[in-house]
Amino acid sequence: MGTTWRIRLAPPPGFDREAAHRAIEARLEDILAQMSHWRADSLLGRFNRANAGTWFTLPADFAAVVAAALAVAERSAGAFDPAIGALVDIWGHGPVAIERPPTVEEVERARAASGFMRLVYEPGTRQLRQPGGLRLDLSGIAKGYAVDALAALLAAMDCHHALVEIGGELVGRGLRPDGDPWWVDLETPTQDVAPLRLALHQLAVATSGDYVRGFHTIDPRSGMPVEHAMAVSVVHPSAMIADAWATAFGVLSPASVRALASVECLCVRLVCRCGSGVSEWISPALAAMIEAENGGSA
Repeated sequence: MGTTWRIRLAPPPGFDREAAHRAIEARLEDILAQMSHWRADSLLGRFNRANAGTWFTLPADFAAVVAAALAVAERSAGAFDPAIGALVDIWGHGPVAIERPPTVEEVERARAASGFMRLVYEPGTRQLRQPGGLRLDLSGIAKGYAVDALAALLAAMDCHHALVEIGGELVGRGLRPDGDPWWVDLETPTQDVAPLRLALHQLAVATSGDYVRGFHTIDPRSGMPVEHAMAVSVVHPSAMIADAWATAFGVLSPASVRALASVECLCVRLVCRCGSGVSEWISPALAAMIEAENGGSA
């Protein structure tokens, strides 16, 4: 995934850290072998190279991510789209470096080959059909899934108190050793906006934006990079769902984010450019969560 993982935990008595470390690395390797956009031999890579009409029976991990990705794609009207690997690649955000930005014609060709509406997925049999020339890119959701997977792995090892992080996506389970919740600061890339700290108690947070890697988020609808969203954080019980929605909200206009986040009752903090300034918006659901936290600590 081109990033690092980190776990802080309050382990139970007799917890075998070395065995846990081996299990974590094996779990991550399994997820990468299925869904890595950078590995030609991954299942995703084989799907992307397959002939039109080829059906793939997906493993449980891959199937869970595809089902969630298609659901968010539908609910966001395509602002999140797991089937824009061709667009991601021509802008140089994939495994192959580019020497120049794509032309308008190249963008249009990549758009024509892309789009989740071209996919056929049968949940009952976990089968996914390659329509021909389509390239999946699950980088906007798979990292969140991996965070959830590691939290579940620790729970299966009887470790129910941990903070799991992969590349800035986090999930908190249980409590810290001192009895406090796992406190995290939402990523705030500008001094024009006050920092915001939340308690990740049985919650996850994912952030999308351009303040680290530049304008790397591609609008699936236009095929062009997005330039207004500095940072969009989504808080949700699932890091996978938070990851996908953060990607979608990083594409949508501020007005559309406000409308959709409110309808979906999602906890969202948006920091975006507005003219020559910067604005912050906190969704009603997140405002209610912050108010509850402040009331509980009063």
